[in-house]
Amino acid sequence: MDLAAENGAEVRAAAGGVVTFSGLVAGRPVVTVTHPGSGTPPLRTTYLPVTGVLPTGTAVAAGEVIGRLAPDGRHCAARACLHWGLLRGGRYLDPLALFGAGAARLLPLRPGPPQDERPVTPG
Repeated sequence: MDLAAENGAEVRAAAGGVVTFSGLVAGRPVVTVTHPGSGTPPLRTTYLPVTGVLPTGTAVAAGEVIGRLAPDGRHCAARACLHWGLLRGGRYLDPLALFGAGAARLLPLRPGPPQDERPVTPG
């Protein structure tokens, strides 16, 4: 999920957990929070491009600052945005499911013929 934001904006944990990664992936800063007690395998939220402000292993509460939005220019073209993801193991889920809301939709990268607009549902 892409969320409009300003470069340098504080990024907060969507739910309580532990910072399990804070570093570069393919040259982009990423923070991952693992949410223990959320099942097997546990849920993980990912935030990019985010420069982490906490070391790996730090416990965080929902709403706690975990980093700052870094300039990127690649993911949302000329606009700044936060890419927020939710995974269980290697499977991507709708991050709004953390709040019991919404249904994510995948949009085409380029204009073209109408795409299938069925919602992506977790599970």
